Parts: sequence; C-alpha cells; structure tokens
Amino acid sequence: MANLLSVLNERIRRVARREIKGQTQKTRRLTAQHRRDIAALKRQVAALARTVAFLEKQEQRRVASPPVPQEAKGVRFSARSVKAQRARLGLSAKDFGRLVGVAALTIYSWESGKSRPRAKQLPSLAAVRHLGKREARQRLEMIGGR
Repeated sequence: MANLLSVLNERIRRVARREIKGQTQKTRRLTAQHRRDIAALKRQVAALARTVAFLEKQEQRRVASPPVPQEAKGVRFSARSVKAQRARLGLSAKDFGRLVGVAALTIYSWESGKSRPRAKQLPSLAAVRHLGKREARQRLEMIGGR
C-alpha cells in the first residue's frame, strides 16, 4: 500500500508540474518579449538623446556667433542708438556685449561716444538691431549668459 501511495503521489506531482509549466510558459514568453521591447525602447531613447544633444550643440554654436549680414555697407553707428537698443531689449551692458561679441566696457564706451566700433564689429551690431526681447534672451541662454 505504501508503494502504491508513493507512485500515486509521484504521478500527481508530475501532472501538477506539467500543468503549472504549461500555464507559466505563456507568461514567461510575454515577459521575455516585454523585456526585449523595453531594451529596444531604451536604445531608441539613448539614440534620440544623442541626437538632441548634437542638435543643441549645433544651435548653441549658431546662436553663439552673432548673425552677420552679407552686406556691411551702409551700416551707420550712433551712440544713442546703441543705448536705445540696449534699453529696448532690457539688457545689461554685459549681456548686450555677449550678443554683439564684445566686452561690457566696450558697450559703455560706445554708448558714451568715447569710441566707435571697428568695421568688422558693425555687422554684428547691426544684426542685433533686428532682435526682439524673447529672441535676445533665448540667444543669451544658449550662449550661457543668463
């Protein structure tokens, strides 16, 4: 009787294991598929992050160098206009200088009429004339000014 009982118990265990394995196998397959999907998504996010970082660097380089118009002829300089532009944009001399590509002291000198910009600085000064407040602040953020 003990032998029959042990054989019966062993048979029940095998059937139960087979049943459990059949039910859990589908879950295992789905879990493996989810893990593969997650890994693919992680790779995709990493690639997109690299692309965004590259594009941010490109934009930062583009914004860091002041836009220079093709023709610098006919650009006139006025100390009052520099002061008015800076006031219109609501920027400090340091920030305005960063946009133009010169030091803050140079901006003060231009505004007071003590000095004039060089010929190669006139195009960048003229390019800042067409900026609005938002664009100027955005350029400063990209440069690292604020």
